[in-house]
Parts: sequence; structure tokens; C-alpha cells
Amino acid sequence: MKLTQTDILNLMQDKAYRPLLLKELAGVLSIPKTEQKGFKKTIDKMLSEGLIVKIRGERYGLPGKMNLVTGVLQGHPDGYGFVISDTKGEPDVYIPRRNMMGAMHNDKVVARIETVKKGDRLEGRIIRILEHFHKKIVGRFEKGKNFGFVIPSDRKVCHDIYIAPRHFNKAKDGEIVVAIITAYPQQTRNPEGEIVRVLGRTATPGIDTEIIIEEYDLPTEFPGEVIAEAGTLPGEVMDIMITSRVDLRGLTTVTIDGERARDFDDAVSIERRPDGKFMLWVHIADVSFYVPWDSPLDREAYLRGTSVYLPDRVIPMFPERLSNHICSLNPREDRLTLTAEMLFDANGNRLNYKIYESIINSNERMTYTLVKKILEDQEAGLTERYRGLIESFHLMKELCLKLRAKRTKRGSIDFDLPEPEIIIDLQSKTIDIVIAERNIAHQIIEEFMLAANETVAQHMGSKELPFIFRVHESPSEDKILDFNEFIAGIGYSHKVDPQQPKTFQRLLKTLEGKPEETLINQLLLRSMKQARYSTENLGHFGLASQHYTHFTSPIRRYPDLIVHRLIKETSKRHRIKEERSSQLAMTLQDIAKRSSERERVAMEAEREVIELKKLEYMQDKIGTEYDGVISGVVAFGFFVELEKILVEGLVRMTSIHDDFYRFEEKGHRLVGDRLRKSYRLGDKVRVRVFSVDMEKRKIDFTLAE
Repeated sequence: MKLTQTDILNLMQDKAYRPLLLKELAGVLSIPKTEQKGFKKTIDKMLSEGLIVKIRGERYGLPGKMNLVTGVLQGHPDGYGFVISDTKGEPDVYIPRRNMMGAMHNDKVVARIETVKKGDRLEGRIIRILEHFHKKIVGRFEKGKNFGFVIPSDRKVCHDIYIAPRHFNKAKDGEIVVAIITAYPQQTRNPEGEIVRVLGRTATPGIDTEIIIEEYDLPTEFPGEVIAEAGTLPGEVMDIMITSRVDLRGLTTVTIDGERARDFDDAVSIERRPDGKFMLWVHIADVSFYVPWDSPLDREAYLRGTSVYLPDRVIPMFPERLSNHICSLNPREDRLTLTAEMLFDANGNRLNYKIYESIINSNERMTYTLVKKILEDQEAGLTERYRGLIESFHLMKELCLKLRAKRTKRGSIDFDLPEPEIIIDLQSKTIDIVIAERNIAHQIIEEFMLAANETVAQHMGSKELPFIFRVHESPSEDKILDFNEFIAGIGYSHKVDPQQPKTFQRLLKTLEGKPEETLINQLLLRSMKQARYSTENLGHFGLASQHYTHFTSPIRRYPDLIVHRLIKETSKRHRIKEERSSQLAMTLQDIAKRSSERERVAMEAEREVIELKKLEYMQDKIGTEYDGVISGVVAFGFFVELEKILVEGLVRMTSIHDDFYRFEEKGHRLVGDRLRKSYRLGDKVRVRVFSVDMEKRKIDFTLAE
């Protein structure tokens, strides 16, 4: 039997274990000489992942047993950082500037805990850098006579990059450039680099998006072999492809997406049976038919993990020939799909289901706005134009509301947070910011996709075979304790329980329509854990669901493609051989980890671009007044989020001249000594835009009054 990482960790976790040399470790684990090369590779992989550490004398052990922590370093613009431990439940370790030892933001490191400060805060020192995150840096070039520097755009990267004259490569002073790192920083020496690309001046149209694409190393071009493979895909569905599929082309079917959507990977059909029951079909593009395991397309999709949606462009997971054509459920074209067919009673309880390979031909490409106008506004022109679909839309709404009511009853949490929609012109410049609408059509598709995902997860989970789940663990008690103290400090007696999603739901209900609703929603959301992919079914806390996966978006999410493959593999065979099961288990663990990481990168990149687009929009608004809500209070001032455009900036305490204000941390407010006037979290204020700094990515306000 092949030795696994778990076997090695189990040995090291034994109380009697002491750090051993590699040959001693191999002896204890009875590794034959023929397998020692593979054993060394496993140990090296565990070292690189931070699961184990090597100490003086070339001995190996667990970091936790040696007062060491492995994790990712989160840098701060002021030079210090925190090591976020790889081990669940372990606290972050504060690293003072003097103890950073040349490590940079997002590096994977080993830190030694040196002291425990007041409040159990751990303080330590970086002792080893396991993996450098940054291979290149994006920033502004400052050119001198004998040398130059690149000042990183990401302020968490605290090191300027030294550039020798021979590596200027025609870059001009003040230009935004990309520099590869040729030498990493030491304790007393800056990193060195070479400029490889000039992006342009700060005012260059679209440069904000380019900066983030480079900072997050998002792949914008597909390798030649991937494009070549996509080029071999058929342009249409041929008869030979559909011999074993259920033919649903006679079923009334529609896609419902946003106005700007270009790839359609889900479509829906619905009928009411004579006995009042609903039959719902959720059809998902069968990408797995065109993308086999370990093909160039598959390997590239694994590396990307997800499509990235930015305000002015999409960075897709698959080439356009696949994502926008043969796998996109375009209207009036035959398309291969996987269908989840679900029967619901009149109250929205699922009675039965089938999951099978199918072929569909969508009747119409609908948008959320069009469906909303038909269902809510009852526009006569649209009702006439889509008269063959009207009954289906009303049935969809009816079933949607029943499913939503059931989900609410079980405790599912809905954070109805306003989201900014960035309106750009043809040169990618921000011309407006509006709050994105979420209407009944959004809810219909959301509920139907949730139903399909739960059905597939329950179906596959019952087989007790390797699978990928979408999990959301309950929040940590410490974070919820802090949150409960916070809301008590601003006058709310309601407490949330980290094991009871219904308590979260009840709090959100009491906040509806109040000035602090959005603020508290955001803080509560931040106190929860991030959803992720896992081979272990841990349930989904936010949805109050015991079984959940991602099945509905294989064009833009890699785990969904894997779920499709697993459905097919297990539907054709009642049992999977033990060897295949073991291989799948290891492969899926790696895919779950990689996909979770790539999802976080995509989310952060999307958020950063939106923030830069907001800054761009505010550049010519100096002196303009806005109404806003205090979204955060700190010792040096308070943050204000502007109503309607959701832009946040800082009112510095030094700009308030009517009194001397003191920070009351527990009350989340600033209070004046003389007039006792206060500025508290959630208060409405009117502010004037004072300055916008694109390079430091911040906005300063002053009080309008």
C-alpha cells in the first residue's frame, strides 16, 4: 500500500515522536529502498506546503510541536505583517517590521513565536520563506541618473524594487511598469528587478484594469495547444453525439441572464402537472463532453480555476469557441446538456428527481430585465411578443416563491447587500456608478440553481464515493462574540448564535429599512467564514443546507466541470474500483484546494478593479457634496460610505475643527470634549470630497457642514 501524507503526519503527531533525519524517518515507516526516491518527493512536497518543517541538523517535524507556524504573510503598508496560519483555528501571528527578514506580502513562510502579548496576541519572527508569491511587481517607475525604483501599486508590498540602468528598457519617469524580480529582498537590501513591460501613464484609459491583471497574474492569453484543441471542436451538434441522450428539444426552454452576458451555461423549463405538482428541468451545458480529463483544455481550466469578471472585460476559463459557441446554450440551436429533472409538490417539497445526459434547443434568450417587466410591470408589448412563454414565467415565479419560503423557514441567510454596477464608456473610463438591481427574475434563477445544486449534492453524497462539495462552515465563536459585543454597543440586544443560522436571519429581519442595515449586514458577513470546495461534506451554514455542490456553471467554474464528470462516471457504473476511488480521492482534494484558491484570487481582483474604477470616477468630483453613512470609526477619524454610489472615504479627525474629539472604542464613536457632539458608526453625515489619491488608492472627505 502506498504511503500517504496522512500516514507521515499521524506518525509525527504521536506524543513520543521527536524530529528525525530523513533516513531515520524512512526506517520508522519501513520504506523499502526501491520507494525511497518517491518518499523523498513526498517529504519535499509536504515541506513546500508547510505541513512539516526541517530544523537544524536536517531533522523533520511538525511546526506546531516546535513553536513554529506556517502560513501566508499578509503585509501592511507600514512594514509589519501577520502570518495567517495554514492550520485551522490557530491565531494569526503578528510580525514586527524588524522581524520580517525580507519576506514580502503573500509569501508562504515559517514563523517562530517569540512572545505572547496582552490579550493572547502572538508575536514572532519569520525564519524561513517557503515560497515567494511575487514573481513580478507592478508600479510607478521613478528614474534617477544612476539607478531607478519601481514603487509598487499594491501598498502592502513595502519594498521598492531597485532597477539598474541597463534594465530600464526605455521606461520613462512616472510611467506604470511591470518589473520581474531578479533578486529578492534581504534584511537590509531592497529587491532588484528588470522592467519588462510599460503599461502607460496613470491617465491611460483602462490602465487600472491592466494594473490589477498584472498584480494578480491573471492569464489573458491561451497557450497555442489550447487554442488548437478548441479549434478541433465541432461547430454544431451532430446526430452521432445524441444517440444515448434524452431528447428534450420539444420542451419549452429559456435562458435568463444579465444584459451583458455572452455565455449561457444554464437553461430552465417548467410545467404544472394535472395534480398541481411542478416539474422543473434545469439544463446545464455539457462541457465535459468536449473537454476530457487531462487534455490541454482541461489542464488550462484547472490552472485558471474560474472565469474572472471585471467591469470592462472577462478573462474566461475556456477559449471563446467553446465558452461562447458550442457550449453556450444559444437560442434556437441544439446543445448538449446535463439535466436535473425535479418534481415538486404544490408546497415546493421535492418529491423525486432524475439526473441525465440530454439535448435541448432553447426557445429564447431572456434577460432579467425583460422577465421582470413581464411579471412585475406587465408591459403589454412584451406580453404580446413572448406570449408563448408567459405561462412558463408565471409558473417559475410561483415555484420560486415557494422554494424561497421553504429555504427561509429552515434558516437560510440572505445578505441583501447593495452592489455597485460600474458604467464605463468605450475607453473603459467610469462614467457612472449605480446600485445593481436584484429583481424577481434574479430570484427565480437563484432558487432553481440552488435546487439543482442541492439535488446533485444529495444524490452524489448518498453514493459514498469521492466527490467535491461546496461547503460553508459555521463561524468561529470568537468572531461572533466580537460581533455581538459590537451590536450591543450600538443599541441592539439581539444576539446571533454561531451554530444557528436562524438567529442571523432574525437579526437581518430586524434591520430592514434602518440606516445601519447595510453596515451591520457587511460586518456580519465579514464575521463569517468563506465558502470553499471540499471533498468532505461539511454542509453549508449560510444556506442552512446539509448537502450542497456547484453543478450549474461548468463554463466558468472548474469544480462544476468535475462534478459533471463524476455524475457521468458513477451513472454508468454501479461501483468504482477501489484503486480508481483512491486515485479520485487524492485528485479531488487537490482540485478542491486549487479551485478555492483561484476563486479567492478572482474575487480579490474583481474587488480591486471595482475600487479603482470608483477612484477614477471620483477624480473630478473634488468639492462635490454627498450624503453618506459612517461605516467605520478609528482613532484618527471615521470612514464614510456615500449613498447611491457606495464609495468609501476617510474624514480625518484633524479636519474637524469645532472641538477636540476622543475615540471611544467600545461605543464605536468619536466624542467631543467640549460640546459632547459625537460621530458614531451608522450615523448619517454630509461630506465634501477633499482629495482622491489613485496611487495610494484612497479618498479623503471633509464634513460639509
